[in-house]
Amino acid sequence: MKRRGILNAELSRGLARLGHGHQVVIADCGLPLPRGADVIDLALVAGVPTFCQVLDAILAEIVVECSLAASESQGSVVADWLSARGLRPDLVPHEHFKELLPTAALIVRTGEATSWANVALRCGVPF
Repeated sequence: MKRRGILNAELSRGLARLGHGHQVVIADCGLPLPRGADVIDLALVAGVPTFCQVLDAILAEIVVECSLAASESQGSVVADWLSARGLRPDLVPHEHFKELLPTAALIVRTGEATSWANVALRCGVPF
């Protein structure tokens, strides 16, 4: 059994397959997900697990070189959550953010029910 880190086998496997430049989207429970996308659905009920719980777990596992979020999140609690973790996402309109979803290597759906609680993380390398 793993000693630490992400225990969800599907999520652990998905993160281990990522390479430089791949995008991981952490999504709230209301974000419309494209058909055929590689989605790991962690949502149990509204609010469980939270966006921050999933974001923290994933940030502990991967190298992030940049991020992207909806411009509508600017000035919201979501912007505060991202900033508190050292993320300074580029901002695009929410409609444009949704158009980028089919290109994501991995989408992780949370139970978060806060508006605009979505972020795309582009993977970097540790060297």
